[in-house]
Amino acid sequence: MKHPLRRWLIGIAAVLLLGIGALVWFVSSRLPSDEEVAARISEGFEQRFGVGLKVGSAHWALLPTPVLVLSDIATDQPRPITLRRVAAQLKLSDLLHRVIAVDELQIESLVLPRESVRAFRGKGPKPHEGGNVIALPAPWTLAPVPLEQVRWRDVVWIDRRDIALAYDGEIAFDTHWRPRQARVERAGATPPARLRLDREAGQDRWRTRIDVGGGTWNGVALFETPAEGKLRISAELDPRDVDIQGLVQAFDRRASVAGKVSGHTTLKVEADEVGDFMRALHTRTTFTVKPATLTKLDIAKAVTTAGISRGGTTSLDELYGTLDTQGTEDGIVMRYTNLKARSGVLTASGNLRLFNRKMEGDIAVDLVDGVVGVPLKIGGTVSDPEVSLTGGALAGAAVGSAVLPGVGTAIGARIGQQVEKLFGGGEPEKPAPKLRKPPASQR
Repeated sequence: MKHPLRRWLIGIAAVLLLGIGALVWFVSSRLPSDEEVAARISEGFEQRFGVGLKVGSAHWALLPTPVLVLSDIATDQPRPITLRRVAAQLKLSDLLHRVIAVDELQIESLVLPRESVRAFRGKGPKPHEGGNVIALPAPWTLAPVPLEQVRWRDVVWIDRRDIALAYDGEIAFDTHWRPRQARVERAGATPPARLRLDREAGQDRWRTRIDVGGGTWNGVALFETPAEGKLRISAELDPRDVDIQGLVQAFDRRASVAGKVSGHTTLKVEADEVGDFMRALHTRTTFTVKPATLTKLDIAKAVTTAGISRGGTTSLDELYGTLDTQGTEDGIVMRYTNLKARSGVLTASGNLRLFNRKMEGDIAVDLVDGVVGVPLKIGGTVSDPEVSLTGGALAGAAVGSAVLPGVGTAIGARIGQQVEKLFGGGEPEKPAPKLRKPPASQR
């Protein structure tokens, strides 16, 4: 009985292999060539987004696993978006049932200039559409999890200042495009600048871990999809011992404050599509930096010289306040409010606005145990900040210095500012409109 059974099993296996081989041959005979695949992708992209696309080469294979590889891709734009290679590995069992299920998507060397990406605004997938970018012909459908995992390496974002930043990362998806796990990090940053998300028990709630500047910025993030179809993201995060200069240097920026920051951050964003996230992003952080150093400003010099001061440093025992950031069409507006600083017997308070690297603000420096508040204006840029007295305060400081050097300068500056406010020493008053004479017949 053993030999007949063995022959029977071998016969069944042979039939199955022949059947699979015939099916693969049947499907393969109807697949387009690599050149046709490249042409169809280019045509479909232009129809979907209204922007031409050049595909250098395409390759499609069914065995050992279905895979589609595209190389040397570029959009037809003055400054094109380029992609060196993208590979999609599909599931054969689903494909044979005319269901699209991508097991893994690999992206290598994608370059995204900001001005070119803006051409796709309003054309991306909407949250209520489930992220469907293409309309599949019947009877083809998408699997419940159309994409299991995406990995990327050397994805470069070029901002409006032409600063190029490269990122690596990966995302594993659950149904409805919910990330199960995610990792995004600045390529080559030391110390690491990295974001990690872990979904909690199938909820729209993610444990959030951020490593940056040698410290952490951990907490919880929430995703919501309101009835109107927008995607809403909120987060509560706690920065701990984050080195400010290490933080900004990871993103190729420079800071005018040195020290380690701790505090609490709330984040909120609501948008119709993924491309609108940064423009809709709002954060609020209450922070403390202890100790702190102003690396490009000497406040004491500005007070004692009663003039414009650039350069130098100011050492502080403590700096704290609130930072609000708001995304806009042209960048992120940063507002520092309720700023307080202490350095020995010196204390200071004020507010600051930072936008496109330009600084505007005012501070009051108390020199005599909180009695004398010397008013200073902050201006210039992040790389070249400056502090100075207002016009009235400057005149008062000159008088105070003549009467009583040192403290008299500070008191005079304070008095000068109050006089300036009293008499409206801001913008000059507009002349009163001239009265028109009535016609001679009415006199």
